Parts: sequence; C-alpha cells; structure tokens
Amino acid sequence: MVSSFVITGYLGSGKTTLILNSVKEHLKDKKVAIVVNEFGEVGLDGKILKNAYSEVLEIEEGCICCKLSQEFESSVMKIMQDYSPDVIIVETSGTSEPFPIIFSLRTVGTAVEGVICVVDSKNFFKYKDEDTAKYQLASSNIIVLNKVDLVSEEELRKVEEEVKNIKANYKLENLFSSEEKKNIYKIYRAVKGAVPKEVFSGVGSPIELKEEVHFHSHEDMGQRVIEFDKEIEYDELEKFFKNLPDNIYRAKGIVKFKDLPYPVFVHYVFGDLDVGTPAMGYEGKSFIVLIGKGLQDIISL
Repeated sequence: MVSSFVITGYLGSGKTTLILNSVKEHLKDKKVAIVVNEFGEVGLDGKILKNAYSEVLEIEEGCICCKLSQEFESSVMKIMQDYSPDVIIVETSGTSEPFPIIFSLRTVGTAVEGVICVVDSKNFFKYKDEDTAKYQLASSNIIVLNKVDLVSEEELRKVEEEVKNIKANYKLENLFSSEEKKNIYKIYRAVKGAVPKEVFSGVGSPIELKEEVHFHSHEDMGQRVIEFDKEIEYDELEKFFKNLPDNIYRAKGIVKFKDLPYPVFVHYVFGDLDVGTPAMGYEGKSFIVLIGKGLQDIISL
C-alpha cells in the first residue's frame, strides 16, 4: 500500500521548507510524489518544489478541501497509476484544514502515516486563535515547532505550552464520536524545517473522522495578485511591505530587481520580509501574491 503524509500549518509556517529540507533528505531512497494545494492564482510553491522533484501535481483554483475533492482524488489515483510512488506527500494550503484531505487519501487506498502540523514559533501568538489554526493542530499527530532559532527558550516554552493546551482542550475528536479517543501526538523542534527521520515513520494514528463533517470557510480570507512589468529597487519593495496593514498575513512572489541579473523569491510573514533566493529560469512578469483580509484597500507598487 502507498504511504501518505499530510503537511499542514498556518500561512508562512514553513511547510514547503520542511519538504525541501526534510522530505528530500529522509525519503531520498523512496519514489515520492508531492501534491501542492495552493491558495491563490499563482502556484509559487509548486515552482519551488519543481526544483527538488520532477513530479509535482499542482491544483491552483480554489481549495482542495472545499471545491476540488473529486478532482483531488482522481488526480491522486492517476499519480498512483502512472508513477507508482512509494510515498505521497500532500502540502495543504495555509488557510485550509486537513480533514477532507485525510478522507480522500484513505478513500483512494493510501495509508495515512502522519499528519504533520508546522507551527511558526515566532508568529504563533498572532494567529493561534484562528479557527483554521486550531483545526490544523487538533487533527495532527506530529507537531513541528519551526523557526526555533528566531525565538528565546522562554518564548518557545510558551508556544509549546499553548500548543499542548489546544491539543488538550480543543478536542475536535469529540465531534465525530462519542467514544473517548487517545490524543496521541509528538512535538519536534526545527530550524528551517529540518526534522529527524523518525518524523516520517509515524508516531500515532490520525483522528478518525466522519466524511460529512466539514467546518472550513474562506469567506473572510482572500488573495490578491499584484503584477508589474518594470524592474524595481529593493527600497521600493521594502517600503511597500512596511506600509501593509496588520491584516495581511502572508505574501509571496518572484521579483526582478534593477541591480540583480536574475529574479528572486520574495516571502513575507507577519511583518518579516525575506528576499534573495534566486528564481533561476523564471521568465514571467514580477508578481506578489497577498493573502489576508481587506485586500481591496491595498495600493499597488
């Protein structure tokens, strides 16, 4: 039977980085297929992953868990038939919960060995009260506290305590069954998504869910794509991000700067801007995808 893992976590937590720095390392002796569920019109994460793996299925319109469950299942079945992978990795959107994806992976006959929730240790308290973030934690049996190098030990302990509180008190499993279920999970710490190999060995059983239950909504979350033809100065981009309101949680894109011979990836998470990784081979327009609320008020570059 084909093994599968679901990698979930809120916007900007480091899911793609975990795939690049851990999945590639620990599953290098396996034939791996990666499914990327993008929220937004531009499949940036897929572009990144194509540098590491030759087979990436990317579903860009809407959200797998809401609108494309049938397409998702048929696509996964096609991957299994055409490529016979040993392992399927599904990276969910940062704005979706993994429940329906677990259902679908079981429906098509894969063994779901782990649901891995990546936590942004630096920004966790900015998003921990979002229902989506709680669903992601509650349905995971592996928790990865990422970006631990960006916080103090005291701050990290507070994050870990709050994660444990959510796992203990936000008992979604009680909604699906009257039986008392063990909430088995394990917590790991990571820098840039680097986790030990045992993470991909499974540490418990994901929650048993009923297919008709579905909570997720994107009604208050949106995305906006900004494209521009000209090359820009770094100061212009930095000023743009400094002026973004707090309700813009995540941004990502590829930008061409005047003083660089190649385009670069741009990542923005809760006020932190990261620019510089080369987007070698990219020939399209510069673009930035903004994810958050109140997007109609954003002024373009």
